[in-house]
Amino acid sequence: MAISGIISAILIGLLLGVLARLIVPGKQNIPIWLTILVGIAAAFLGTAIARGLGYADTEGWDWLEFVTQLVVAALGVALLAGMYPRKHIRA
Repeated sequence: MAISGIISAILIGLLLGVLARLIVPGKQNIPIWLTILVGIAAAFLGTAIARGLGYADTEGWDWLEFVTQLVVAALGVALLAGMYPRKHIRA
C-alpha cells in the first residue's frame, strides 16, 4: 500500500468513525478519540475484506467498499460501547 493509500485510509477512517457513531443507536459512552481509531481500523479492515471478496478495485468511488468499511466501523463502535466502562455517579 502506497503512502497516499494510507493517508486516504486515515481520512476516510475519521469520517467512518463519526458516521458509525451516528448510525449506532443509543448513547455511546466512548471518547471521540476511540471512535476515530475504530474508524481508521475499519477503513483498513473493510478494504482488506473488499479485496478478499474481489470488489475493491472498481472505477470511480467504491461504494461497496465504503459500505463494508462503514458496517465494520459501526460494529466496532457498538462493541466498544458495550465494553467501555461507564462512569458511576455517587450521591
